[in-house]
Amino acid sequence: MGRVPVRPIPADYAVSGRRAVRVTLVAAAGFYLFRYGLDRPVAATYALFAAVAVGGLAKIPGTGRQRAGTVLRLLPVCWLLIVVGTCLSVRTWSAVVGMLAVGFALAFAAVGGPRPAGAVPGLQLLYILPSFPPYAPGTLGERLIGTTTGLALFIAAEALIFPEPSPPSYRQRAAHAARGAAHCATLLATPPYALTGPDIRAGRDTSLALRSLTVPEAERPAGPGMRDRALAHTGLATRTLLSRLAQLPAPPDGHAGPEVTAVLQSVAQLATATATCLGAGPSPTAPYEDLVHARARLSAVSLALVGDPAPGTARAPDFPPAVLRRHAAVLEIADAALAMAATADLAVCGRHAAVEVPQSRFWYARTWTPLLWWHRLRGHAGRRSVFFQNAARIALALTAARLVAGVDTLPHGFWATLATLTLTRTTMGETWSTVRLALAGTLAGALVTTGALILAGPHTAVYAVVLPVWMLFAFTVGPVKGVGWAQGLFTVLVALVFAQLSVPTWRLAEVRMLDVLVGSVIGAVFGLLAWPRGAHDELRYAAAELLRRAAEIVVATGASVAGGGAVVAASGQSGHRSLQRAVVLAESAYAQFQSEPTPFGGAAPGAAVRTVDWQATLMAGHHTLWGSRRLLTPPLTELGPAAAESVSGLGERVAGRMLLVSAALDPGADTPTGQIPLIDPALEGSVIEPPGAPRLYYATVSWLESLMTDLTRIARGATGPGQGRHAP
Repeated sequence: MGRVPVRPIPADYAVSGRRAVRVTLVAAAGFYLFRYGLDRPVAATYALFAAVAVGGLAKIPGTGRQRAGTVLRLLPVCWLLIVVGTCLSVRTWSAVVGMLAVGFALAFAAVGGPRPAGAVPGLQLLYILPSFPPYAPGTLGERLIGTTTGLALFIAAEALIFPEPSPPSYRQRAAHAARGAAHCATLLATPPYALTGPDIRAGRDTSLALRSLTVPEAERPAGPGMRDRALAHTGLATRTLLSRLAQLPAPPDGHAGPEVTAVLQSVAQLATATATCLGAGPSPTAPYEDLVHARARLSAVSLALVGDPAPGTARAPDFPPAVLRRHAAVLEIADAALAMAATADLAVCGRHAAVEVPQSRFWYARTWTPLLWWHRLRGHAGRRSVFFQNAARIALALTAARLVAGVDTLPHGFWATLATLTLTRTTMGETWSTVRLALAGTLAGALVTTGALILAGPHTAVYAVVLPVWMLFAFTVGPVKGVGWAQGLFTVLVALVFAQLSVPTWRLAEVRMLDVLVGSVIGAVFGLLAWPRGAHDELRYAAAELLRRAAEIVVATGASVAGGGAVVAASGQSGHRSLQRAVVLAESAYAQFQSEPTPFGGAAPGAAVRTVDWQATLMAGHHTLWGSRRLLTPPLTELGPAAAESVSGLGERVAGRMLLVSAALDPGADTPTGQIPLIDPALEGSVIEPPGAPRLYYATVSWLESLMTDLTRIARGATGPGQGRHAP
């Protein structure tokens, strides 16, 4: 007979199984050590729940070593939570006030990036556990010892057991993209001065690898610190560089010109040096300076081709405007390459970066780290921030659960608060679906628990033998099967634990069911009252506000360029700050929207994302901000009357189309997200090109055309025409 083929274990079970082995070993080791070895039931409880908190409830992204490092850095925070929770549990009112303050602070800490956000549920559990009676400050030492032991064992297990291969870091992805940009620039600097179809597709794929949705959470540069901000801007500048290289038009006469060739060669050298820098190599100082000089020479040549830049000075009649348009495009390529190199050096070397970073563009480069955290917290301290909404929702729900447990002396009220923490979701629809599954699972688990307690009775040895086996099964199957299975399995697990701490009775299952029901109701109520649509409306509002702010900047920039710098709005800097804050809020709303599997109202998962290209909205904000600052860098060239009128008209046309899309996205307009108006991306021919226009005119038109490309993709969605070619 032939051998029966062995079916491979599904990948999701393999991942959860490895984590379950680590959590089970740590939780069982700490619990049995203190419960049976040292006869310290309090320390045993805290050792077990510390491991469950950071290993089961927390969702810290990354490899085992990365999770171990995160927990190690959070050790002082864990100690503080145990101390504060123990001290405030003396009275119900102090415990309730503490739950409100600490619950909000912990949830709001998610603004610090994916790793703090993933650790928040575990930290909440570590605070909830000592916040309930008995008030026993004399056991604080045991609580801290048990917690520290559980966390120390978890750190060791994560670092040593089943080590996982590290995925490519964001720096490595950015370095790969920079090498791709160097390859494209080299091709554009040599005959036939054009990219082939495979080159463009390769550049697009490389660019997409830098989008946050394709990067593992642990590798995303989302923190408020200087290096994270610089690395995020490195990725953005690299994507912009790849996009500009792909769109560079061929020379009109088949000859690129020595100055253009020199710039593109310098771009290739700088991109290569940037990739080396991102790999912990030296700063790209020399190639950076070479590109600065090459860019200045091309800029001087462009100015010389139009003669004296004074208004009314005409270009030679036989000089083709296509050359100036290409010069403007090459200068934008150089600008993107310089930004990429400067931010890459800042991301790698920090305050010891050798490349000079423009302060007006990268304000955080010389800012103290606590101030950067303050900027991040202040930027989200408002009801329009989804981080603020989440923190307020969960803090109020936990406070209500603690109040009910304290006033009604709910047996094992800790479980009710834990149910509120684990079952409250960001949308009412998702919360209700979760609660229904959780109650069904808890009921099944309660029935299993009742039977087990009746059969085993007071024989503690039975529970001690079954606990690690059940824990391994629960932490393997629960995360894969969903919340119903997880709640049912966890119901049996906590019964096995508490049966070893006190005399067990079948009523333990009844109490567990009651507590989960109370916690579920509280979570559902606050899910209904506090922003029940999650990030759906907030994303639409944030995107609409972003485009409104961008339209203001476009109009102001067009007026400033047309007036040669004489019509710079007094509120220009505040306008840029307002747009920058709008971009931050839109990015956070988009991040939460992506984490919500089903939009409110029962639409298919991801339907709204396919209808509207939200990423294009964010890129429009970045392009508006950076392009405006670049064009308004003094000294500004004066435009003739015809060129000034053309720039103003184009700016108002683009701003008008931004406002049109903004009005459709605004949730107050009652417009479905699928009915965003289509935008014609063509600007050519809408305004007659003025004779004798200087280089600044073509640079402005090139910037406005890139914004029109973004607007086109917003309206047409992710599968619209031209989506692939222009993806930044």
